Order: sequence, then C-alpha cells, then structure tokens
Amino acid sequence: MDNRNQSVSVLITVHDQAQEIREKLPTYLTQHYESDYEVIVIDEMSTDEGADVLQQLRDEYPNLHTTFLPKSNRTTQRRKYALSIGVKASGYEWIIISDLHNEMPSEDTLQHIIEAMDTDADLTLGYFTKKGIKLHPFAYIDEAHYHIMNAERKLDSVYDRPHHSFIWGHYDFIIVKREQTYNLLNLFQQKLSFGSLILVRLKLFFKNLFASTITASL
Repeated sequence: MDNRNQSVSVLITVHDQAQEIREKLPTYLTQHYESDYEVIVIDEMSTDEGADVLQQLRDEYPNLHTTFLPKSNRTTQRRKYALSIGVKASGYEWIIISDLHNEMPSEDTLQHIIEAMDTDADLTLGYFTKKGIKLHPFAYIDEAHYHIMNAERKLDSVYDRPHHSFIWGHYDFIIVKREQTYNLLNLFQQKLSFGSLILVRLKLFFKNLFASTITASL
C-alpha cells in the first residue's frame, strides 16, 4: 500500500496553554502533506485565553477543528476522556495523538511519518530525535501496554527526562488505527504503585535496548 494516500487525524489536548497554541500549533497546521489531514484540538477546561487563540487560528486554517471537555466532567482522567471526544470527532482511519510540548520539526514531518510507518501495526510510538524520526511499531496494542501505562500515568513525568527518551519509553506521539483507539485509551491514566512503576520502567528499559525500529530523516 502507498502510505502517501493515507488520510490522517491529528489529536491534541490542551489545558491553559494559550502561548503554546499560538507558537506551536501552526507547525501542525502548515504541513506539506500529499493527502488529506485534519488537526483536532480538545480543550481540557482551560481558564486562560486559549479558546480565543483557537478561534483566531480556526478562522485562518480550514483543517483545524476544535472541541472541548464539558466543565461538568471533573474526572482526574480528563486527558483520556478528552481524547475519546477527539476520536468521535475525527473523520479518518489513522490517528496521531500528540501534544503541544512538541512542535513539528519541519513542514514535511507528517509526510515522512506516514511514509515510514508500518500500516500492519495496530499502534506505533514515535520519537523526534536529532537524526530525524524514530518509529517503534507494535503489531497489537497489548504489546505496548508498559509504554503507555508508564508515559500516560502522569504526563509531566514524560518531560522530566529530555535525554535517552526512547530507552525510557518517553515517546513524542502515537500513531494508532481509529478502530483501536478505545483499546489504547483503556491503558491511559492507570494507577500504579511505586513498586509497580519501578518494575514497569525496568522492563521498558530492557525491552527498548533490543527493540526493532524504523527511522526516517527529516
């Protein structure tokens, strides 16, 4: 299959990130991509001017769509539920889950990601590196459960280790088939004891030492 024909929905959740929306979201909206793609931003009950910034960008970029987590939803699993809303709003078979802690390194990044991905994999974890993009495909969602449980347990922990992020399973984005997104989200924001977390991270470290990956230059 020619991956260049794959249409993609990019899901991004935000919470009180008006400045990052203004500075980084346009790098997702101006990709030189050969097929159709959309960017769906889900607001997790922000209290800053992020909604106004999103409105301005929506007027400028027709591929930007926005939605929000209802204020009545005060669950501690708000990222999980925000992404589920984004999935329902998405219109394409392939979904990329990212966030605005990262910006797209170049205008061709999305094209390189999709051309390099393994379409037979249910899920792929992606990493931005100095050499380009590293993709770690998994044939089945369950094979990546340690990665997801570790990274999505508490999002701030992902950004506390800027070095050796692949070895520790700290990915920058997720590529997943739309039909598999709910199986993926079931692994989000699970509670892990300190002992369980240490065990998960050790298993990740040794798994990733010998992992088979795909690389693509930017």
